Amino acid sequence: MILAQLSSPPDPSFWREAFQTLSLRAGYNTTVVVLGTTLLGVAAGLVGSFLLLRKRSLVADALSHATLPGVALAFLIADAIGNGLSAKSLPVLLLGAAITGVLAVLTVQLIVRHTRLREDAAIGLTLSVYFGVGVVLLRAAPDYASTPASGLHHFIYGQTAGLLITDVYLMGAIATIAILAAAFLFKELALTCFNDDFARATGWPVSILDIALMALVVLVVVAGLQAVGLILVVALLIIPPAAARFWTERLARMVLASALIGGASGYAGSTLSALLPRQPTGAIIVLVAGALFIISMLAAPTRGVIPTLIRRARLRARFATDHLVEFLFDTASPASLSEVARDRAWSSLQSRIIATGARTAGLITGPRSALTLTDAGRARGRRVARNHALWSQYLVTYADLAPSHVDFSVDQVEHILSEELIAELEQALAKRGIKITSAQTSSGGDA
Repeated sequence: MILAQLSSPPDPSFWREAFQTLSLRAGYNTTVVVLGTTLLGVAAGLVGSFLLLRKRSLVADALSHATLPGVALAFLIADAIGNGLSAKSLPVLLLGAAITGVLAVLTVQLIVRHTRLREDAAIGLTLSVYFGVGVVLLRAAPDYASTPASGLHHFIYGQTAGLLITDVYLMGAIATIAILAAAFLFKELALTCFNDDFARATGWPVSILDIALMALVVLVVVAGLQAVGLILVVALLIIPPAAARFWTERLARMVLASALIGGASGYAGSTLSALLPRQPTGAIIVLVAGALFIISMLAAPTRGVIPTLIRRARLRARFATDHLVEFLFDTASPASLSEVARDRAWSSLQSRIIATGARTAGLITGPRSALTLTDAGRARGRRVARNHALWSQYLVTYADLAPSHVDFSVDQVEHILSEELIAELEQALAKRGIKITSAQTSSGGDA
């Protein structure tokens, strides 16, 4: 249904409504939903970054599912107490959700510390048991409470349309707390995420930092129950930081990118849900986050699949070109492309592609039956041959390898030696009285 709605050509009123929604002018209720989900996404992205690096993402899954029995118990207890206490009071229900969520985290820790079960098994056990108890209590609530229990099931999948301005204030406060915590505890959380053993050895309170991180997770999960539900809120804690991880190698940038991706997911998802009638907002938000993850995984310049494949292809092409000019430099005479292909075990198509690239780069000239090096190609061949000789001699001298055993290693390394490393190799060999001469880098004396 969603694909059918998206594939049909929108009329001008659709674009007008879309612009009004994006600019927060589509009405009070829509604006509240967009603001609330955007702030929730920012908070979840910030907290989720440290949770992902701490390898505790599945703990958030157990925590979110464990909030369901808390909601049901809070409803039943509030109904039994009465005395003006509304059984459906949102603060009461969220307090119950927070309590059972914390209990679930403690349960996981107790199982891991006092049994032989690993953390993944403890999380799966806790998640399923708590969620099962919650479903049973939710079904039993109408039979034991005088207050109608209708609406409690919305905490499973969320009811974004029910967000109030007070919920937006709550999510804004949680986002502010997450930002402040990330700012003031950045160094400590970073150390704990990357090397908790070192943190403990140097006296850092790792357990307290873990508790603080879990407290932030509880806040985000509880705040997200009303917006996206307990099943989908964990996606906002995992998907944005996982997507941000593809864009950078720096922690600060990753945290910022994760917050932006989370906020963009909430903003775009709630906007798209408002434009597509009768579609669940929480699910749309998660689908938008998933789309951003796929884009990041494929196209991120730092660690994306496509840029990585392109870099590897370019590297292989450079290595192959080096092998071609090195062969021509060593022979010191025109050689046919078929000779090079036999020496390097290249296919006919592969050798032609490599020769075309080298010719385009101005490294070789002449017909395929008599390839020769240009001045630029001769200089590059001399450099590669010298690197080959330096690394071979270094391995033989310092690694005590037989000369017949160093060819494969040299063939992989000779292309990536920097000028600084070459100078160090020359100095190390000079201390042993070994000097690489021109004759050693070319059999034909072209050097």
